[in-house]
Amino acid sequence: MPPFMIIDRRTMLAGTAGALAAGIVPGALRRAVAADGEFKIGLLIPLSGPAALFGPSNQGCAELAADEVNAAGGVLGRKIKLIPTDAGAAPAEVAKSVVRLMLEEKVDLVIGSHDSAVRQAVEATVKGKGAKSFYLIGNDYVWARNSNEAAKSYISAGGGTIAGEEYVPLGAPNRFEEIVTRIKGAKPDVVLITVIGADNVNFNRAFASFGLDKDITRLAFLLEENTLQGIGAESSGNLYSCMAYFANVGSEANQKFKAAMKAKFGDKVPQLSTLGADAYAGVHCAKALVDKAGSTEAAAVAAASQGLSFATAGGTATMTGRHVDKDMYLALCKATEFEVVKTFEKIASGQSCPV
Repeated sequence: MPPFMIIDRRTMLAGTAGALAAGIVPGALRRAVAADGEFKIGLLIPLSGPAALFGPSNQGCAELAADEVNAAGGVLGRKIKLIPTDAGAAPAEVAKSVVRLMLEEKVDLVIGSHDSAVRQAVEATVKGKGAKSFYLIGNDYVWARNSNEAAKSYISAGGGTIAGEEYVPLGAPNRFEEIVTRIKGAKPDVVLITVIGADNVNFNRAFASFGLDKDITRLAFLLEENTLQGIGAESSGNLYSCMAYFANVGSEANQKFKAAMKAKFGDKVPQLSTLGADAYAGVHCAKALVDKAGSTEAAAVAAASQGLSFATAGGTATMTGRHVDKDMYLALCKATEFEVVKTFEKIASGQSCPV
């Protein structure tokens, strides 16, 4: 067994792009924050397999050290919490466990004692080594195609490859079995999804029915709460969404928005999602535009849009070139709910319209 390996959060998360959404959401998973009040350490030790006889000693000694450190004030004032994780499994499975520690447990460090094959697999995962292949599936219209063109530029810049690219008509009558079969054969690391609504539901159900959710990460660009309910808990494993609004975002502005919706609708409050939040922002934008322009005349309204501020579910937005910068969120699907794992603040639209 080699000496203990120590990996800090920055080293771990710098390479998760290769295993997850590299090049699509740059740095997406690099700065997930551990829970306040705890300093989480993933303890990677053999709990099964031929080296399991070392496990109790490893765990017991680590627990003693944690007690001593905590009695002395902890790490940066935070009490250590050890999260024992089996390093006796197959190397690939151990590497997946480390990804889980990073994304779900949000550990600050991983320390471990294990064989060299496990070490290599973990290093390859956290440093983003190995192939980075992507399969793109979208509806055949402008948003999906433009989104994928942008995605391909990031993938290329990050050294990734395109394993396949397919488009289906909106409301495709099929259930995506043939496409999922081709994805299974291509064995990509990541599937980028730009299908919407019922197509999104049907594709992800078919994907999971083939068992691909166990080994292939999915990142959807229009996956909100209503669609996730349709996909269902049994089909949402290893599925991510990246959007400008999720109902469980903990910002003060969103809490105020949700409280106002609850006050208005009571127990019949509709499911909140990015589309509803945009409708809310649209009404406030309309009022702000007309108030500033003093009329509904097109030229006056267009001129009034520059620098316009208005209320949204996420706080005050300011318009530049008739677009707004937005906070974006990367979220992991946990059954039929979203868990935000990374926030990107004030992302520019990348577009502008002439005034």
